[in-house]
Parts: sequence; structure tokens; C-alpha cells
Amino acid sequence: MSNKNILEVKDLKVSVKEEEKEILHGVNLSVGEGETHVIMGPNGAGKSTLGSSIMADPRYDITAGSIKFKGEDITGISTDKIAKKGLFISFQNPIEVPGITLFNFIKTAIETKTGEHIRFFDFQKELKKTMEVLNMDPAYAERDLNVGFSGGEKKKAEILQLLMLKPELAILDETDSGLDVDAVRIVSEGIKEYKKSVGGALLIITHSTRLLEALTVDRTHVLVDGKVVAEGSGKLVDEINENGFEKYL
Repeated sequence: MSNKNILEVKDLKVSVKEEEKEILHGVNLSVGEGETHVIMGPNGAGKSTLGSSIMADPRYDITAGSIKFKGEDITGISTDKIAKKGLFISFQNPIEVPGITLFNFIKTAIETKTGEHIRFFDFQKELKKTMEVLNMDPAYAERDLNVGFSGGEKKKAEILQLLMLKPELAILDETDSGLDVDAVRIVSEGIKEYKKSVGGALLIITHSTRLLEALTVDRTHVLVDGKVVAEGSGKLVDEINENGFEKYL
């Protein structure tokens, strides 16, 4: 495990905008460089809210606490600026973006992040190679982002973005949700490739353990009713998988 934290969440309180309903009640969380952390908890615990709040989702208000990335306070700055700094989130329900191809979406995202132009054929070659890792038909690169994609194809497109953008920290929100066994295997291979080639940190939000079987988990955090109620090693994942969350409720 790393001695240097890439992400530090301190006493974070988050409410849903316009509802004045507090979802997170003082969450504390630290992730070291290159580490793999898992957030588990029952439905409605606030897991997705935590991931979305780190990425400045406009649906939520941070009412107290702070979020630091590589020592810099990023609390309240815009999502695009957070992404440029090296954070990434894979959504539970990826949205469709008509009129923008997967190819152009990823190319523009990389150029925006790096501030440098990418030669067309160099990008095309790297994209095709990466799509092969995920067993994706190269023709999908010319389709509008997620439009007409199956659930599994949308999740593969998210992992494709992860591999191409090479963030220093990736938040994966229920990436295995709704996937069949083969799709989980392919997505897992993509995440393993990210760890191998980029060496970035992972914050995996899940209530399933299928995606974790191929990964070494450094730290597990149990979130219940908007608070971290227990923490432990990767063994805690196995314990929860066997016994559920009842002891923490």
C-alpha cells in the first residue's frame, strides 16, 4: 500500500439539491497512490452519491467537509476541471450522446485533458488496439456514444475511455451491474489492464463481488446510511459476501 494519499475526503456532508435532504453525514476516506479501494453497502447507503460528489455532480450540494486530490483542495470546482487533473468516473447508467461518435468523444476528451493535438492515425491505431482488449467491434468507434448500445456495450465503452484517458484515479460506480458472466470477465480484463499499464488508483463502488475476483483489494469501506461504519482489508469483501450487511445495520 502507498504511503502517499492521492485522494483525501474529510468530514464530507452532501445533500440533494432542491430537496435539502442530507445523504452523506461526515464521510472520511483516504486512497493511496495506486491502491484499489472498495466501497460496499446496502442499496440507498450513499455509495453512488459519494462517487458523484467527488466528481462534482451538479445534482448534489457539498455542505461541509473537503475533497483533496494530490494534496489540492478540489471541493466545489467544476467536473471538467476535475477530469483534467486526472480523475475519471465510470457511471452505473452511462448516458447516450447523439451526434458525437465514440471515436470523437474519446479523442476530444484526451486532447482537452492534455492540451495537445493527437494525430488522427496515431489515435485510430491506439483506439483499435485498445478495443481489441475489450473484444469490441471496431465499428462501434463510428457509432454515436452509447446510442443503441446494450448494457454490456455501454460498460465496455466506459472501460475503453478509462484505458485511453489513463487517469491517476478511477471511480467505478457499479460497473458490473446488469452484466452477464462473459461481459464481467471482459470488463475485469480491461480493469486489470488499466492497473498493469497505468498503475492508477481505483475506487470501486459495488454491492457485488464478481468484479473484484481478479483484483487485489487494498482497503474495504462499508457505507451505511451515509457514514463509513467499518473498514478493513480485502478480506472484509469476502466476509460481507458470505454474511451480508446485517451486522452493520
